[in-house]
Amino acid sequence: MNSLIHGDSAASFGPEQQLKALHKISVILSLSLNMEQTLQQLLSCLHELAGMQFGMVTLYNEDRQGLLVQALHGADPEVIRDASRIKYRINEGILGSVQAKGETQVIFKVSQDPRFLDRLSLYDYDLPLICVPLGNSENRAGVLVAQPITSDSNELVTKTRFLEMVANLILQTLRLSDTVQKEKQLLQNRNELLQRSVKNPQCFPSMVGETAAMRDIFTTVSQVAKWDTTVLIRGESGTGKELIAGAIAYNSPRSELPYIKLNCAALPDNLLESELFGHEKGSFTGAVKMRKGRFELADGGTLFLDEIGEISASFQAKLLRILQEGEFERVGGQETIKVNVRIIAATNVPLEEEVRNGNFREDLYYRLNVMPIELPPLRNRLEDLPALSRFLLNKLSKQQSRTLKISDGAIRLLMSHNWPGNIRELENCLERAAIMSDSGLIDRDVVMINQSRINPSIATHQDNSQGLGQSTAQLSNDSADLDERQRVINALEQTGWVQAKAARLLGMSPRQIAYRIQTMNIHVRRI
Repeated sequence: MNSLIHGDSAASFGPEQQLKALHKISVILSLSLNMEQTLQQLLSCLHELAGMQFGMVTLYNEDRQGLLVQALHGADPEVIRDASRIKYRINEGILGSVQAKGETQVIFKVSQDPRFLDRLSLYDYDLPLICVPLGNSENRAGVLVAQPITSDSNELVTKTRFLEMVANLILQTLRLSDTVQKEKQLLQNRNELLQRSVKNPQCFPSMVGETAAMRDIFTTVSQVAKWDTTVLIRGESGTGKELIAGAIAYNSPRSELPYIKLNCAALPDNLLESELFGHEKGSFTGAVKMRKGRFELADGGTLFLDEIGEISASFQAKLLRILQEGEFERVGGQETIKVNVRIIAATNVPLEEEVRNGNFREDLYYRLNVMPIELPPLRNRLEDLPALSRFLLNKLSKQQSRTLKISDGAIRLLMSHNWPGNIRELENCLERAAIMSDSGLIDRDVVMINQSRINPSIATHQDNSQGLGQSTAQLSNDSADLDERQRVINALEQTGWVQAKAARLLGMSPRQIAYRIQTMNIHVRRI
């Protein structure tokens, strides 16, 4: 080291020594993507082989809007610990200037440059300082800093160029590390999604909807799932509230912990209390042993309370306590039990109206309504019906071990219904239609049988001249884009399956329509 300071410094860092140092640095960078450890070893190499002390790497942090010390060599442990809390803003001091301009800057004597902030109280004021950007003028990752242990001007130029080469190697390694980390995180996310899908098919893959309202709901579910916030899912019966609750639970940090479900409307108060809070042995007739309730079973995980709007006023007070305090006693017990449970509740009851009428506690309402999710009824998202129908048919295909398809005509017929029972009603309708279809094709005539049971007005035909005129007009308007088989079925439906009238609507003879009914395998209904 003395030779470097007093004389032979330039000769000691000639081309051969530079190659030796570069080789050692490249080996260090190739060994590990643990950047903190790798950079620490690199800075040590700069000191030992290149004669540059107190090497430091600062990286730009987007969130904190400044340069943070990533690695520092040659300082006491206390200084290194304090350095991790130091931030250099853009254009602040010499480092901030290098980051802002993207250009190498050399201070020939530290004491002569007023931009030097000396926050580390580390560098020698009588020696130069080299600051090199990690990246070009458009994309800079940070700044590499080192202090040559000699003031020789010739060696200073050599070491500045050498440090620029090292900065490029560091930048490539940083980019590689960032790419690997992103790919690793992507694979981890995919793996978690696959695990959740295998564990519970009622996850995001089974949530169907392309309307703006459903896309907003999917976005909300993704956000809510990350936190332990209480969620209140609202919507009519059959809109998929339990499905949304499952998606939240199985995509949350508690996904590996219990997910317990309970329909509050299915039990009277005395049984509901025992079911939720558990009971001690002998607390009532039939309690032959101690039994844990749903809250205990869900400890650490998620509890889904369906039909929460149906619980009585007396039970609401008991539920409020556990939501506020996280504690309860089993039925017949004295020990207070504390649990950590995330609550997801659902209701098809307008709770605000129930609160105004005095049927639902206002304080409980606000405890539950932290993050509300409102599900639209199916009649308000009919654009999703084709995709929903095909999704439900895929489920039925697996159950029936055969291929099921649905025609465009059947889809149009389904979209003409207002679906008061929502998706549950649609699923039942398709299941009945699948049972009635021998070929596996769910066509308009098969759906019509089931639809007529739900909404007889769809199949109603008024057999008078006015009704026939209306049917003719409707047929001419609706039939343009239908295939021939579907046009024949439409005419038969609108004429009450009277072939002669259907033939007149289509401009055919009775023999022609009879031939088409036979060759097109149309099942004639008897009215």
